[in-house]
Amino acid sequence: MAGAADTFVLPPDLGRPRILLVVAPYHRAVAELLVRGAGAVLERLELGFETAEVPGALEIPTAIAIAAASRRFDAYVALGCVIRGETIHFDLVAGESCRGLVELGIRERLAIGNGILTVDTLDQALERADPARQDKGGHAVLAALALVALGRRLGRAGR
Repeated sequence: MAGAADTFVLPPDLGRPRILLVVAPYHRAVAELLVRGAGAVLERLELGFETAEVPGALEIPTAIAIAAASRRFDAYVALGCVIRGETIHFDLVAGESCRGLVELGIRERLAIGNGILTVDTLDQALERADPARQDKGGHAVLAALALVALGRRLGRAGR
């Protein structure tokens, strides 16, 4: 299977965007696979990145908002996993973390790739996170870079 970077050509005018991976390692094995996939794409594209850890998916939008205030980064990649349990906690965390990222991206015009997996089982999460399989971490990086490229093409240099 082709890796995520095989589907994306870095635009020549993109330059060297500064990327922040914000990782919630609540499900550590899944988070490590997501980071591995994201890092492999960035390495293949010869782009550096920084990583910040937060306790869980709900903290990711706030961490990105805090980082955005520094104006040090051009793009943000949210990486984590929410696995359905027996209570409504899954629905709250999955919905609110996604809503927070979308609202933040729109309101602040931030390039955010959402790699927070929302799944029913650990097996589903591992399938989606594994860089050799679905590589959702790599795809989240590509989404963020596509938004940076769009912003630059339309005259916004990014944050």
